[in-house]
Amino acid sequence: MILAAGLGTRLQPFTNTRPKALVELSGRTLLEITLTRLRTFGITEVIINVHHFAEMVVAYLKSKNNFGMRIEISREDDLLLDTGGGLKKASWFFLEDSPQKNSSQPDEPFLLHNVDVISTIDLSQMLQFHKENHALATLAIQHRESSRYLLFNDKLQLCGRRIEGDSPLATHHSPLLQSGETSSLIPLAFSGIHILSPRLLPQLTETGVFSIIDSYLRLSAQDEKIQAFLADNSYWRDLGKPADLAQAARDLIEIGPLP
Repeated sequence: MILAAGLGTRLQPFTNTRPKALVELSGRTLLEITLTRLRTFGITEVIINVHHFAEMVVAYLKSKNNFGMRIEISREDDLLLDTGGGLKKASWFFLEDSPQKNSSQPDEPFLLHNVDVISTIDLSQMLQFHKENHALATLAIQHRESSRYLLFNDKLQLCGRRIEGDSPLATHHSPLLQSGETSSLIPLAFSGIHILSPRLLPQLTETGVFSIIDSYLRLSAQDEKIQAFLADNSYWRDLGKPADLAQAARDLIEIGPLP
């Protein structure tokens, strides 16, 4: 699933006339870059959530013949549902019976990817890591500066989060972590790339608008394994602001096309 429904407010003025998915980087839309990268790793079926200038995304995909992939649209016309609510609305896509899906692997994981990030993270390696660890969810993370750290233990399992200016917070469903508990936890920055097991979907008990991170924190407090995949050796950049696009364009000249 590609998360593309956001308003892209930070990307103004580019998003005044188009959705952030159709903002261009080095002559290619962010949506094309993401879809091409997913296809490189063997992904042929994708669902995309849309809201801001939704019809432009639909028309664009039609003009590109869906990039040779099966693409479904999850519309959030009336209300932006955030990452968790958006996934929950689109969950039918991952639970349906499909000739392309292997019925002998009912818990075959799937990818959740923000449209406004680019990286060289090896998704095949991340998938293998997810399966080997039998995780409910695996999050690509890095040691880098962030205003919203996730906190992991020495087994790289999610234990809480830390928001700039706030006390360390586990989840509103469980007690706050004590200072002694947080001192041994590792603060890491999330990349907006997740691999999830379908058995997560029925456990999304939140309703309406909610962040998937809130669900992860609740589930980790219930001893579910929300695992970190360290991607420190990979290139990654958030494309949330015009300056980020300009820097990414310079970066791509140096590192070459994304694998």
